[in-house]
Amino acid sequence: MRSLGIYLHIPFCVQKCNYCDFCSFAGADASLFDAYTAELCRRIEAKRGRMAEYLVNTVYFGGGTPTLLSAEQLSRVMDTLRRSCHISEDCEITCECNPATADLKTLREMRKMGINRLSIGLQSVHDEELRRLGRIHSYEDFLATFADARAAGFDNISVDLMYALPEQSLASFEQSLKGLAELSPEHISVYGLKIEDDTPFARMRFSLILPDEEEEYEMYLACTRILEAYGYRKYEISNFAKLGRESRHNLRYWHGEEYLGFGVAAHSFFAGERFGHTRDISAFLRGEEIVEERIHLDAHELQNEYLMLRLRLREGIDRSEFYEKFGSPLPSLDRWIEGGWMEEREGCVFFTDAGFFVSNAILSELLDFEQN
Repeated sequence: MRSLGIYLHIPFCVQKCNYCDFCSFAGADASLFDAYTAELCRRIEAKRGRMAEYLVNTVYFGGGTPTLLSAEQLSRVMDTLRRSCHISEDCEITCECNPATADLKTLREMRKMGINRLSIGLQSVHDEELRRLGRIHSYEDFLATFADARAAGFDNISVDLMYALPEQSLASFEQSLKGLAELSPEHISVYGLKIEDDTPFARMRFSLILPDEEEEYEMYLACTRILEAYGYRKYEISNFAKLGRESRHNLRYWHGEEYLGFGVAAHSFFAGERFGHTRDISAFLRGEEIVEERIHLDAHELQNEYLMLRLRLREGIDRSEFYEKFGSPLPSLDRWIEGGWMEEREGCVFFTDAGFFVSNAILSELLDFEQN
């Protein structure tokens, strides 16, 4: 039986952060949560036939802030999944959670319904940096949520941090890294701030005091240096984990494995196609099946996507595996190896830390070269 991942988009939040361009809606009331949950369950049930031949081994509630839904609403979704598809006994079931949006009682109920991994959005240990980001929580709120999660029985917790923030220094970022690592979550994701269009930060772009490129690079290097000293292994551009605690769901994306997305703006890779659903929540609630993009990947596109996704991982690309999969040798990467941006070991090619930092530019050049 083939394996499958399930992504469930819960597009609600208390307020939009200053950097956020995700599909999320602030200030919605409980009646909308209930209507959304009902429609989400209906759509899961409608895909029962397509999922019949698959074993689901990862489920991911993303947002938005999924923990704005009640425990009863989350449980309805989990019950619907169990009725509609085959869920493996060791399925990794993750729910994103912002600090102060789930109390101990709710977290215990989440564990009882089978959610076994929590992803908490911290971003910084400094309250002034959190305020600049537009986050609604304090560091103390995070510590309370983290302690409640442990008390509720979560032994697999991931925490998000951000760097290159307005008025952030290398020293303050290192304090965030060390402060978090000392709490010993099983997984840490660290993302550099990107100023996206149509966000509050985009509108104040010229007044923001941001670290320069050299400072940002030093922050990126600090992630590996500090987190590896605390026993974390960097396994992807932005992700660090203790041994065996890598995100199995996110590895699906980077390994090019199948997953189905449910909810507003959810994306899927299924039966050789990539497709994404509408961001129009009104149309979603009316039951309209609107696919805003659908891409059937040809052999060349699959090869380029394989290069792009696998090079995100520390393990990189195995030359023999590439040949076996595509029937041709791996394109020449010598110029990036000679430049110190990539390294080769035992037939595997992967980015160095310096290469990871500029990987988007390298991949853009590599894939553009492959198309010409």
